[in-house]
Amino acid sequence: MGRYAINERTISEAVAGGGLLVVAQWEAKDGQADRIADILSRFLPEAQREPGAKMFLISRAKENPAQFLFYELFRDEAAFKAHQESEHFKTYIAGEALPLLAKRERMQYALI
Repeated sequence: MGRYAINERTISEAVAGGGLLVVAQWEAKDGQADRIADILSRFLPEAQREPGAKMFLISRAKENPAQFLFYELFRDEAAFKAHQESEHFKTYIAGEALPLLAKRERMQYALI
């Protein structure tokens, strides 16, 4: 799992007790995919250290490198709200990455 695991937890440990799962899909504007990847490489370690983040993965599509997939598991709604209010979210996501996107979709799920 390397840099993608939080505190070297297993997936089983991360999903224990449920939580709020957020899945997001991004598509970069033409010519912006590598800039977004750079921004996300700086953002990811900060997001993974959040106390309410049980698991935080970001991937890039092999067939279309302008597409990114986020798989985020938070302890609860309050942890997700704290994530969106964090300095690193405001700086990297709202401030730098969002203006470079052609498309952004997000869905929330409860674990079963």
